[in-house]
Amino acid sequence: MKQEVIQELGIEELKERLEDERKQLIKLKLNHAVSPLENPNKIKDYRRTIARMETELRSRELEEAKK
Repeated sequence: MKQEVIQELGIEELKERLEDERKQLIKLKLNHAVSPLENPNKIKDYRRTIARMETELRSRELEEAKK
């Protein structure tokens, strides 16, 4: 997911998506442990997307704290 898309999401929707992404990452890791994935770079992509979402949430929290 691109940063522009993440910035357009509302806080609640961002939290829901973040939870879904975390669940998908866990599933991918388990599947990869059992049998190798066709494209193991998907794991890296999910980790990066999760990090982007967490960063956006944190920046919004800090923005609210300033107000």
